[in-house]
Amino acid sequence: MHAASAIPAFIGGIGLFLLGMRLMTDGLTASAGGALRGILSTATRNPLRAVGSGLLITTTVQSSSAVIFATIGFVNAGLLSLHQAIGVIYGANLGTTLTSWLVAVTGFDLDIGAWALPAIGIGAVLWAVARGSRNGALGQALAGFGLFFLGISVLHDAFSHLGNDFSLDAIGGDSPLGILAFVAIGIVLTLLTQSSSATLAITLTAAGGGLVSLDHAAGMIIGANVGTTSTAVLAALGATAPAKRVAAAHVAFNVVTAAAALLLLPALLWLARTIGGSMTGTVQVALVLAVFHTLTKLLGIGLMWPLTPRLVRMLERRFRGTGEDEGKPRFLDRNVQATPVLAVDALGLELRRMGTIANGLCISVLEGADRSNRAAGSARLDSLQVAIGEFVAGIPRHDDDPYLADTLPTALRIAQYHVNQGELARELGGQRANAHVEVAGPAQHLAELRSEAVALLRQLQRSPDDGAAASAGHVRFEATYQAFKTSLLRAGTTGLVEPQRMAAVLEYGSTLRRICDQAVKAALHLADFSRRTTPHDDGGDMPTAPAAQTG
Repeated sequence: MHAASAIPAFIGGIGLFLLGMRLMTDGLTASAGGALRGILSTATRNPLRAVGSGLLITTTVQSSSAVIFATIGFVNAGLLSLHQAIGVIYGANLGTTLTSWLVAVTGFDLDIGAWALPAIGIGAVLWAVARGSRNGALGQALAGFGLFFLGISVLHDAFSHLGNDFSLDAIGGDSPLGILAFVAIGIVLTLLTQSSSATLAITLTAAGGGLVSLDHAAGMIIGANVGTTSTAVLAALGATAPAKRVAAAHVAFNVVTAAAALLLLPALLWLARTIGGSMTGTVQVALVLAVFHTLTKLLGIGLMWPLTPRLVRMLERRFRGTGEDEGKPRFLDRNVQATPVLAVDALGLELRRMGTIANGLCISVLEGADRSNRAAGSARLDSLQVAIGEFVAGIPRHDDDPYLADTLPTALRIAQYHVNQGELARELGGQRANAHVEVAGPAQHLAELRSEAVALLRQLQRSPDDGAAASAGHVRFEATYQAFKTSLLRAGTTGLVEPQRMAAVLEYGSTLRRICDQAVKAALHLADFSRRTTPHDDGGDMPTAPAAQTG
């Protein structure tokens, strides 16, 4: 193969590799489903489990970026502390070394086509037949796995022929500046492909084909480790404070690891040669580089582990949230939107916060909030509803996915209930001036009605998804409302209350009843939403929301 034909082969090999990685990652992530959440949740137990969780998920889904995005979602949700999330990041970075080992496997005289092509065929058929199901996702992953190795095989063939004609080592020579030049090449390749795995595949196959020396290939691997942080940096732009902290921790780990690897490069390469040689009896370049890649990650973990508490404190001081703006979502991070199970978790958290805001607004109106505060509170709820709607629309799903088909419409319904509360609260504030009577009986019942409403709303403000408390409180409020209405009508028929005043007070009571009705509906649906999205739920029937009341 001449240079003219090797270049198209190189481009095609990269394309096959990237396509295979994408299909494999998407398929494995989709098939993992709640398992990904379950594995990450074990990271809350201790730092070592956090590293293990990151390692296990990354080796499973073959994407450290997917793991970091999921970790951001867990930190946003309060399910992982920043300290635990950093442990997951360490494990995810160690998990990326599996790609190097998979590439190195092609150097053991394996017949890639004998099993890669059948894997592509079987996986593609399964993906097409069972699309949208777990089996379809596994078929997608299998096809991606075959393309992954087919791409590596094409790259290996292209570089093995190019290596006979020329070498890239002349770019920088054997000086330290030469190593830095190849570090820069590794960074640029990773930025261009947006995949450190692609850079690793290029590096290992190029070194195996004699196109790049071992020292320069090691520099490219170090550069790939630095370049991969660009994904996290881009993800953190405009994101929440927890997302920025996790991304910054990822950058810090890789930069420190790269600097240490450069300083200790001769020693690390000697150790990698020794270990690689002892495994096969001969020095195989791709295998030595896979060992080197693993050693650099272990070195980084060893250096950063004792510094983690200080790093956590620094990041928490540096990146602070925008808690003062209640109209902006706090949990709807685009980094978790691509993973439905994590996106639904984020939705639940945002809906609970929205419920707290809506019920708090209604309480403040009952306690005499001025007009500007009522308008601002209602606008916040409107803004959150728009954000929730946009977030829901961006969650990837299949039409036949019953999990999302049930939960996402429920989320939009809950948001609408809270918006209705805000609009009714504004109405209630405007009616307050005429909502008073001088007659003892109706006046007492009106006071009791307000008190019962405040008690119900305070309970839902504290626990927006407490369905049992919502139902019990609704029963008490309804009984109080009927007593209030009966007392007021009797006073009106006997002439104790003027008809115009009676109508105004009845309208006030009806609006207050509708507010509580919307709050209770939201709580019952949110309780069901939480049950559906909790791992290992019992699959029971959906609770019945109270029927709409009439005044």
